[in-house]
Amino acid sequence: MLVRNSVRLPHLLAGALLCGLLANAGLGWARDGATNKVVLPGVERLTVESQGLVLRDGTGKRLAELMLRAKHLDQRQTPGGVLATVMDADTQQVWFVDASARQLSLVRRATVAPPSWSVAAVCQYRDPQGIDQVFILGEEGQAEQWVLRGSEPLLLRRLSVPPNVRHCIVDDATQRLFVLEDGQGVSAFVASAEATLRRWTVGGTGEQMPRGMRPWAGGIALLDASGNATNWSERAGRYASAHTSPDPTPQSAEPPVVMPRAQTEPVARHGDAADDPAIWVHPTEPARSLVLGTNKKQGLLVYDLQGRQRQLLEVGRINNVDLRQRVRIDGMERDLAVATHRDDLSIVVFEIDTQGVASEVGRIPTGLKDIYGVCLYQPSHGGLEVFVNDKDGTFQRHRLTTMTGRVAARLVQHFKISSQPEACVADDPAGVLYLGEEKRGVWAMSLADERAQPDLTLVAGVETENGKNLVPDVEGLALYAPTPGEPARYLVVSSQGNDSYLVFDASAPYAPRGAFRIGMNLQAGIDGASETDGLEVTARALGPNYPRGMLVVQDGRKRLPDGPQNFKIVDWRDIAQVLKLP
Repeated sequence: MLVRNSVRLPHLLAGALLCGLLANAGLGWARDGATNKVVLPGVERLTVESQGLVLRDGTGKRLAELMLRAKHLDQRQTPGGVLATVMDADTQQVWFVDASARQLSLVRRATVAPPSWSVAAVCQYRDPQGIDQVFILGEEGQAEQWVLRGSEPLLLRRLSVPPNVRHCIVDDATQRLFVLEDGQGVSAFVASAEATLRRWTVGGTGEQMPRGMRPWAGGIALLDASGNATNWSERAGRYASAHTSPDPTPQSAEPPVVMPRAQTEPVARHGDAADDPAIWVHPTEPARSLVLGTNKKQGLLVYDLQGRQRQLLEVGRINNVDLRQRVRIDGMERDLAVATHRDDLSIVVFEIDTQGVASEVGRIPTGLKDIYGVCLYQPSHGGLEVFVNDKDGTFQRHRLTTMTGRVAARLVQHFKISSQPEACVADDPAGVLYLGEEKRGVWAMSLADERAQPDLTLVAGVETENGKNLVPDVEGLALYAPTPGEPARYLVVSSQGNDSYLVFDASAPYAPRGAFRIGMNLQAGIDGASETDGLEVTARALGPNYPRGMLVVQDGRKRLPDGPQNFKIVDWRDIAQVLKLP
């Protein structure tokens, strides 16, 4: 009987299966790229044979089978056996199959709908959250990445890969998808759907072109026509070929992952559109609070806490937004939000009524050349001040007033930092302003300092001990500030360069409390967050779902499936738990 590919399962009495661990450690797992053969130590063997997928014992006795004309077998360890993926060559359906060593069974758990193009390769991936995924690669460069939720496969994203693919494998430890392209060698891609899609050349072409590949510790082994292997180890920073591609080595330690509890509906424009959120707290019913978000190609959006869009103000290309409530100006108390307008270089002022309905009430010209970020300061003696910046590093400080019923302003300070800023946030009770300089870090200044060149204190620089996990660009800044008397006050920073979020004490010496990432919430059908621009956080209780407040972040890559950008909502309790915050 012809055995075209196989997986050998450990002996029933040996206990836990070793296949996934061995595969990604490069121990005892060999795979020939031409014949797609998988061999594991043990007794039970899962094989693709002429009549289908067959489970056999060490004597060759057939224990279980699934009838299909199978290709592209791959697998990962599970507590009771292995989770295998295999493609039905007749229909191009990819099957997820549970192979149980204890129950001696093969059970089809889920089936991925066949694509509309010819499939050339299929390979499995288990991400750092332990979520099982599969890549389906086409003959002409098409590709899909699917994720398994229980017994339901969900399309995570579509992507492009080289044409004429012969084989693919994923190294889970380094999160790399390796693709063997006929006549062109081996390329590596980041397997995470939340990462920037990048390609590195691993294997050469011509006489040195690999004929196959197999996993190896930290990378892969490239096989020549005689079966000789040349190891390529990303951890050693060495490519098997002489190419001088940038080193794609990931961070040595993955930050803990929190999952979003909700997400907003996508914005109505594709590309780099959504940018910055703000949170409005309902005065009497906190669960009816709202999230404001900017669409840089359209205007201001208003969402409820379930993520449903409640309002759209098509005011043009606004970038950042901030708000304060119960602001007393000229004897009137109002809830006000401000945003930077990149068409007319103005500050747009919105008023929010008691039901959460926003309306524009004024525009303040700035004279800036390339207006960018904005934040508000609400002094204890009343009034409201607006800090707005330009990409050249210029900051303006305006004090709001009213004139004939419309909001106006008076310029009270003008200063400049060394390079491009964007985010800023004011700690109103402490009288401190935090500024984000995208390539350098986060600074603090006293709000009592109204000089033309105020003193700045470095909170976290990208090359300092405090900011060692802060990777440019430094984007959103927000302050988690419970009610007076509670000690836990934190500064939250978007570290866009490594898709993470850092938390610092909001007082000198600004001790770092840790970093986290936002991953997939498969049960709710919500993807993770990455390439975040703006964010906002509140410590106010917002009903039973968010009793300690929430974090809202812009998501630069909408997945599950692909779509326009949106905003993700995270329960602060989840952040406090993973970072062990009080």
